[in-house]
Amino acid sequence: MARLSTVNLCKSFGGLSAVLDFSMEIGDGELIGLIGPNGAGKTTVFNLITGVYRPDSGSIIFNGQNITGKKPYYICKQGIARTFQNIRLFNGLSVIDNLKISFHKDVPYQLVSAILRLPSFYRGESWIEERAIQYLEIMNLADKREELASSLPYGEQRRLEIARALATNPSLLILDEPAAGMNPLETQELTNLIRKLKDNFNLTILLIEHDMALVMELCERIYVLDYGRAIAQGTPEEIRNNPRVIEAYLGEEVG
Repeated sequence: MARLSTVNLCKSFGGLSAVLDFSMEIGDGELIGLIGPNGAGKTTVFNLITGVYRPDSGSIIFNGQNITGKKPYYICKQGIARTFQNIRLFNGLSVIDNLKISFHKDVPYQLVSAILRLPSFYRGESWIEERAIQYLEIMNLADKREELASSLPYGEQRRLEIARALATNPSLLILDEPAAGMNPLETQELTNLIRKLKDNFNLTILLIEHDMALVMELCERIYVLDYGRAIAQGTPEEIRNNPRVIEAYLGEEVG
């Protein structure tokens, strides 16, 4: 059974088709890339999967369950987490508080315990603190735990956002241009980190990325979108040599 399947997804905005009949299947443990020129509909696909948008038609199946049109909080509870093209941290909160928020859906105490400050509340808060520090250590951010998120360098903000997504305990992690704005050294470190996280957390990963070197190095299979339609899928080598893909990126027919 596939971890995630999308079947003939369609989404239009004001009569303009952003995604048209898009179908994709991702197996358990795969690392899949979704690429295409600017405006091809990649982030719209992510927003459909994660419940930000409701598709006009088509279906989304996750772990055998139809999650089409469900709310983002519901989809997160089912095991899908994401990052964003533009980093969306709580800049006014500390690094560790950004991470603690991710444990909200699994908080190990009831509302009454929090109001009355019962022992279960303090045990739960201690559990959250310990877990948050563990994730920060994995991301090499533990020494920054009390700093404001907004004070972190760009690359560390990216790592914090990924850590926050991981803290929701997903089985599918969706990364929207995780290397955007990074220099070559940071990009290589990110590539190594994604591999490490995939193996250590037993993740299935779907990513959008414009850095083709990263995509070709990381991804097992790649889907290519152009004007909202899937024009190709295959291994990195097959995609690299696909005439339709080359035409979409270069804007001209290839020999």
